[in-house]
Amino acid sequence: MTSTPATPRESRRRPRRAALLLATAAAVSAVALLTGCAASAPQVGPNTTTAPDAAADVPRDAAPQGLKPLGPGFLGSVTTPSPEATITPEVGSWDGVTPPPGYRVILLSAGDDAATATLVTAVTNWARSTGVDLQAMTASNDDGIEADIEKAVELEPDLVVSAGDKMIDVLMLLSSQHLNQQFLVVGSELPEPTGNVTSVTWPGATFRGTGLGAADQPDPAAITPERAAAAVPAGVASVLHGLTGIVVRLE
Repeated sequence: MTSTPATPRESRRRPRRAALLLATAAAVSAVALLTGCAASAPQVGPNTTTAPDAAADVPRDAAPQGLKPLGPGFLGSVTTPSPEATITPEVGSWDGVTPPPGYRVILLSAGDDAATATLVTAVTNWARSTGVDLQAMTASNDDGIEADIEKAVELEPDLVVSAGDKMIDVLMLLSSQHLNQQFLVVGSELPEPTGNVTSVTWPGATFRGTGLGAADQPDPAAITPERAAAAVPAGVASVLHGLTGIVVRLE
């Protein structure tokens, strides 16, 4: 069989025809792709629901998972206390609020007076009963207190607990320099605490620093085992629930 050479007109038509076929094929492919996407997309209508965004389900500023809520009497009618505010929780409103596993606490104290010893014992007993990892440091003077505070912050515990009035003068100078570290002061308070310092006080246990008036002078007789044993879990419960930078006053 012999072939007839293409005429010039037919030669010009072939490229046009090829281009048209390519364009048609591309259009068909695009339609098929769109159809496939539409078929795979979920149908939304009156009787269907869409899956919620997983990130939207994560609450902000949430307490640690599994942490027991505070009782309604802890804050009373106050929703969120203002910085440096004083709250007076009902007795027992913090019961059952314990730290999560692996919670680390460093206990700082100075001196060997009876009141300080009572507070240290209360913190130690609380840590033992809750399974908290507790490390204790005791200083004999202001230089030692400063060194212990700095060392405690370097260790990055979940909480630093201060026990005893002798800690206050140095702590008020250093706590504001370590805003990422949470402090709990038991049996005394700072005169102008930053948001990372929470205090637990009660009548007779309201020392706020040297030279701030006779009304704030400590009463060693007010530091009883019963008071101290209630103060520690109340203060920790406040910190765990993000209520920091305030004074928790027990009546």
